[in-house]
Amino acid sequence: MSITIEEILIYLVTAIFCASVVYFYIRKGKKNSATVVEKINVAKQEGRFEPNSLHPYIDLNTCIGSAACVKSCPEKDILGIVDGKAYVVNATSCVGHGACFHSCPVEAISLRIGTETRGVDLPHVNQHYETNVRGIYIAGELGGMGLIKNSVKQGKQAIESIAKSKKARTQDLLDVIIVGAGPAGIGASLMAKQLGLRALTLEQGSVGGTVFSFPRSKIVMTHPMDLPLFGKIKLTNTSKQELLEIWKEAISKNEIQLKEQSKVEKITPQKDETFKVILASGDELIANHVIIAIGRGGTPRKLGKLGEDLQKVSYRLLEPEEIEGQHVLVVGGGDSAVESALLLKDKNTVTLSYRKEQFARIKPKNAERIAQAIAKKEIDVLFNSEVVSINPTDVLIAFEDGDSKTIKNDLVYIFIGGELPISFLQNAGIKITKRFGQIVKKY
Repeated sequence: MSITIEEILIYLVTAIFCASVVYFYIRKGKKNSATVVEKINVAKQEGRFEPNSLHPYIDLNTCIGSAACVKSCPEKDILGIVDGKAYVVNATSCVGHGACFHSCPVEAISLRIGTETRGVDLPHVNQHYETNVRGIYIAGELGGMGLIKNSVKQGKQAIESIAKSKKARTQDLLDVIIVGAGPAGIGASLMAKQLGLRALTLEQGSVGGTVFSFPRSKIVMTHPMDLPLFGKIKLTNTSKQELLEIWKEAISKNEIQLKEQSKVEKITPQKDETFKVILASGDELIANHVIIAIGRGGTPRKLGKLGEDLQKVSYRLLEPEEIEGQHVLVVGGGDSAVESALLLKDKNTVTLSYRKEQFARIKPKNAERIAQAIAKKEIDVLFNSEVVSINPTDVLIAFEDGDSKTIKNDLVYIFIGGELPISFLQNAGIKITKRFGQIVKKY
């Protein structure tokens, strides 16, 4: 059987076409890999490569490079493909959605807390969210799950565990006291009402917990979630204010017993297996169970400087749109500080003081926006600086090189993190362990 010239030409053209496709595919893959590697190097230089809490761990021996994890992640530049394998890029920006874990076709991704070199302090909690102290449960961010949807789910499941618990109950007492009215606390409060438990929720601030302290325009929810007695919230890219209104409506309609501005100072286990809950006001309450649903930040960390007790000093920015014509000092170098400074810059004179020489572990979008604001001189950023004293009309700032300056000031916002409530937990008998790369078995 002979092959004609025309057939040879067809085979040749087909071979060239296929070779070209493969060549350009490989070339594109190498180009994309180089881009991801560069992003990883930048993340390492800027301190955004080490994860803060829950994060994906990729088994490179199992990964097939399908990029399903990259496509499923709702955040930007958390994951990327290098030479046909998935890698974590900006680990500190991961908020623990778990979408990558669920989308991987070969189960090459596990969710972990802490790394081999950087541990995370976490309380002992079993699969039912009960601590080593029988009757005390922990749900939400404090247990390692910071995502709103997951926190709400854990609050609900903790209540379900209490309802099924065989622990003896004193009939004339509250079934459960819920400490914290953030996502986990709200989920627990509504589920308790649905299951007919006698519950009281205590919040040291306002409804929403740490979410309430976000700047109003900040996006806080990217996935739908179910609220007991309310239904499925199908909104995505929901703003803080919209989400708070939904929560307040659910609380009001269902007559949830909730007290704001009620800080819990201590939880004391009693001999009869009930719990005494002592408030900062001095009031004491007794309950059969307790759910601790507070954030990992606990109490805002303070500078410890002269004048920090002045009324113009705050640790949260609640209504940025109402602040106008003020000389504002923002202290801190994380996302909260940068976002707050950006929100205030258009209507105010804003100075941002940070003790290091560059911003560390802030989201790429925030890094880009603050760089633009600095270039346009919309914000005066003072690196390598510290607040020395806060005075009624000004603030004294000192620099690492020994220089100092006094700046005019009307308002001070401090965002330097929070104090992890380790002592609060340990005083209740809850064990705390530093976890290094621990796999989350249930998600």
